[in-house]
Amino acid sequence: MPLPIINSIASWFLKQRIHQIELFLKYPNEVQEELLMNLIRSSENTIIGKQYGFDSMKSYNTFQERVPVSTYEDLEPLIERTRKGEQHVFWHEPIKWFAKSSGTTNAKSKFIPVSNSALEDCHYKGSKDLLCLYLNNNENSQLFTGKSLRLGGSKQLYEDNNTFFGDLSAILIDNMPFWAEFSSTPSNKTSLMSDWETKLLAIVNETKIENVTSFAGVPSWMMVLLNKVLEETGESNLFDVWPNLEVYFHGGVSFDPYREQYKKILPKQDFKYYEIYNASEGFFAIQDLNNSSDLLLMLDYGIFYEFIPMDVFGTPNQKIIRLAEVEINKNYAIVITTNSGLWRYLIGDTVRFTSLNPYRIRITGRTKHHINVFGEELMVENTDMAIAKTCKMTNAEVKDYTVAPIFMEGKEKGSHEWIIEFRKQPDNIAFFTKTLDENIQALNSDYEAKRYNNMTLNQLTINVARENLFYDWLKNQDKLGGQHKIPRLSNKRGYLEELLSL
Repeated sequence: MPLPIINSIASWFLKQRIHQIELFLKYPNEVQEELLMNLIRSSENTIIGKQYGFDSMKSYNTFQERVPVSTYEDLEPLIERTRKGEQHVFWHEPIKWFAKSSGTTNAKSKFIPVSNSALEDCHYKGSKDLLCLYLNNNENSQLFTGKSLRLGGSKQLYEDNNTFFGDLSAILIDNMPFWAEFSSTPSNKTSLMSDWETKLLAIVNETKIENVTSFAGVPSWMMVLLNKVLEETGESNLFDVWPNLEVYFHGGVSFDPYREQYKKILPKQDFKYYEIYNASEGFFAIQDLNNSSDLLLMLDYGIFYEFIPMDVFGTPNQKIIRLAEVEINKNYAIVITTNSGLWRYLIGDTVRFTSLNPYRIRITGRTKHHINVFGEELMVENTDMAIAKTCKMTNAEVKDYTVAPIFMEGKEKGSHEWIIEFRKQPDNIAFFTKTLDENIQALNSDYEAKRYNNMTLNQLTINVARENLFYDWLKNQDKLGGQHKIPRLSNKRGYLEELLSL
């Protein structure tokens, strides 16, 4: 069958979903309430269901009263029982897949349960909806005349007690429908290679001869791959390698610090960028408009959402609210209840709502990755935007960074200490430092108040990292490639000290 016909059929099929999306756009809170009740009803006979009396639970209020908010550490004993083969512990379906989380907050691995329902009705549904929304906004797209270059995790799947664990991307690839593999590159075999440096070259060699029309992956690692493609092919931009490129689907880390770098190697004005928000725990939100920074919260993926306002998070006044109660431009920690049996689970991410009709969000950071040592409430969203703005003003390019506090000592005031690895250094590092400090103040009034006349905080300081410092740090921890991320902000100096010692 000719490729243009395949493209037309695939586009028509995917766009049929728009009508279902319109339903939750019109009745968001009703869809969420019904979803919660369905999750509760289906799990009445599980160990968790019996513990909290799911059979007599008829409302959200009862659910909120009986079921506590949980962290991974709280759920770990139950998850371990299922990993060892016991079923119907927290979910009514057998669970044999566990996504090994590559979080940066501690070295200990997390094993997030992935049910068949989550695979079909959340992760794969999210991937199809991403294409649906993109195609709905871009009628002339030729996406399916070529292939999508995907960059996933580099861990293999390991069998243990007849259950399996590995990177979420490895689990998704292993269960992928045939049509998805047909439209992707590199091959599954190459995608699942475990050694990042060997895999990188294998992907370049395999994909440079394909007709690639889109990319999908984490911006930091995708940039490493794409620069390698240019190096190996000798071309100056990616359209010389793949002339039919039209869109990059990205997620995992903020795109702001990388946007200008991508524009240099993808110089066409009409090239599109689409952001997604997914994790081992679920697929949460999708950019639903061209040239937008807002993500539509997807409300019918078997995930029930609750939120904790960050201004009371972790305090005796902590409160948990439903979607119907959120406000625009406030930071919230997300609590999810899912079709994999995570009940009121705190995933560690923070978001703010940019729209309530429909519900659109922006990811602002992590509950553990912010700095509030001096009352400055600095979020990753602030530092990412400030870095992007400062680079534009100073003609610099940043590859990676991390920030930690310098604690007050004696009469000396506190401040923030940065390590920045530049792809292209600014001409004047002192001017860059001053400009970055001012840009953070412009974005964060709490930081600005603490910086006023150096009252509480002195100007930030920057250590210029040697080339490949962050890469070597990740390599030392066996965290190269895939979904691994640099922790941007911390209230402690651990990451910073480790990097300084390298």
